Amino acid sequence: MLELQDVTKTFGKQVTAVAGVSLRLEPGVVGLIGHNGAGKTTLMQMIATLARPTGGRILFDGADIVKRPDAIRRRLGYLPQDFGVYRNVSALEFMRYFAALKGVRDDARIRRLLELVNLHEQAQRMASTFSGGMLRRLGIAQALLNDPDILVVDEPTAGLDPEERLRFRNLLAELGFSKLVIVSTHIVSDVETVAGRLAIMKSGRLVACATPDEILGRARGQVWSASVDAAEYAILRASTHVLQALRQGERFALRIAHPGRPCADAQPSEPSLEEALMAQRYAVREAA
Repeated sequence: MLELQDVTKTFGKQVTAVAGVSLRLEPGVVGLIGHNGAGKTTLMQMIATLARPTGGRILFDGADIVKRPDAIRRRLGYLPQDFGVYRNVSALEFMRYFAALKGVRDDARIRRLLELVNLHEQAQRMASTFSGGMLRRLGIAQALLNDPDILVVDEPTAGLDPEERLRFRNLLAELGFSKLVIVSTHIVSDVETVAGRLAIMKSGRLVACATPDEILGRARGQVWSASVDAAEYAILRASTHVLQALRQGERFALRIAHPGRPCADAQPSEPSLEEALMAQRYAVREAA
């Protein structure tokens, strides 16, 4: 459905935000993972036709969206990281305004979408009174107005409380049954239970694209637990990648990413997905 072929984006002569990304995506939830500045937002802006690649091609159902942006715009829903609303209008008025912009004339659909994101009881409330989570849900509703085949969501849970984050994840999982949902985040827990594939970016490059189980499998044998004293902790901190350190009296309980046993008392440990991703990033950095 969506194919990126050696996509590159540079700013000026010095800054390369995205470097040679190739990726093929089918319907389902895809998590775009990476630290701040990894190039995730720039890549999503190019998919949403808000920025033009410096090099490479982006194809949607075979059509080059740089040459023919309307080929994807009619079938795209987009929620940027910074989603602004007209705060002096109600949620219903806001949705009707965006519906008019998108050529949607079905008022019943607007009300169904507000119900989908659990805002139907607040439809007449002013957006200025909404919490951050409510505004993000309103943003998802507007992104779905044209019943898109592709939904692009950038850092959807930034600033949300745990309950709102859970509700948002469940909504994205439901949408992923029929659409391609691309979710950009640096918070692994946002996508680990809903994403069928994870695309991992580092310094503008795509370093891996795999299922969560595949990523966990690659990390097994590279994550260790150990209990050490302060002197050994100092040595390990300088020579390995300490993922977590918890002080327990005079000793430290450590979680360590390392290709081999980092110390005599270290025991192999089942990695969490976040630890597996961190171990992979460290492996990529050392290989470079």
